[in-house]
Amino acid sequence: MKKLLVLSVLILPFLSQSQTYVKVNALTTLLTIPNIGIETSIGKKSTFQFDILASPWKSINGKPREFYMFIPEYRYHFKEKYNGFYVGAHVGMTLFNFQKWNYLNTDLYEKGLGYVMGATIGFQTKINKRFMLDCFIGGGNHQGFYKGYNLTTGERYESAKNYNKSGEWLPYRGGVMVSYSLE
Repeated sequence: MKKLLVLSVLILPFLSQSQTYVKVNALTTLLTIPNIGIETSIGKKSTFQFDILASPWKSINGKPREFYMFIPEYRYHFKEKYNGFYVGAHVGMTLFNFQKWNYLNTDLYEKGLGYVMGATIGFQTKINKRFMLDCFIGGGNHQGFYKGYNLTTGERYESAKNYNKSGEWLPYRGGVMVSYSLE
């Protein structure tokens, strides 16, 4: 609790001095996978965004579908902040209890953590003084460290001593963020 208070005291003055938006991804929220974020100005054409994508579903049709992504991202805006095209670069963290796409017809799933490194491209347009739309797509490389389990037996299915490892290049973020200015 003490750390949260200290962090709040350090961050709030910074946010209050710059234009800041809180955001909700309309597309993923409709799919019951909320994606929320905050974006704040850090320079003339630069912003910093932190967002969380969460699928809190422990099970869908008996298969685990739970994952969380935490992504801090630097964004460079070509025209001006919060208006027009931008590119972003990020390094983030993932937690998952999930069945990989190539195991969909099996009882195998993975539980672990990982990190992502990638880029985002997007376009922002202001609706009015308070609201903005942020359309974006991004992806990169995900490196996962996991233990694989069998749903039926509950036992590990792979022979890795500690954690198994895998990496994929894939799109893992996108949508339309409805953004509200705190200023």
